[in-house]
Amino acid sequence: MDTLLDLLNSRPLVNGEEQDALGDPAGGRRWAREHGGEGSPAELALLRETRDLLQDIVRGEGSPAILSPLLEGVHQIPEITSNGLQWTVKTPPHARLAVEAVLAWAATEKQFPGRLRPCANAECQLFLLDRSRANRARWCSMAVCGNREKARRHYERTH
Repeated sequence: MDTLLDLLNSRPLVNGEEQDALGDPAGGRRWAREHGGEGSPAELALLRETRDLLQDIVRGEGSPAILSPLLEGVHQIPEITSNGLQWTVKTPPHARLAVEAVLAWAATEKQFPGRLRPCANAECQLFLLDRSRANRARWCSMAVCGNREKARRHYERTH
């Protein structure tokens, strides 16, 4: 689930400028390796495509069906280990991280339906997973986006 959020949030706005952790070869390679990938050009291209598709789906701008091509030829193989049943994903190496992100998205939607969402701050491009009991979290960060929004509303009411 952390890799899913990291992927969704890999293109933040910093001081009003979009930064893309997967955009340049060295930075993308570093990001992929930190998440268990290899950082090849093919892997990075697929991660960028997967990120864009997942962002559209989470924003409600795309149907989950657009993920189907990413899962073609992917298999899960059951394996009995000393810890019980474990599923291993079989996919080409360059596609593993992207496929794992899609599987993490599907698991999140099943386990926490409607709780993966974009930040409510219109000037933010980040996503959050609401783990609150009331399911009312709106901002990726209360300290940053939440306070900005509250300050903006206060200013509008008093001026």
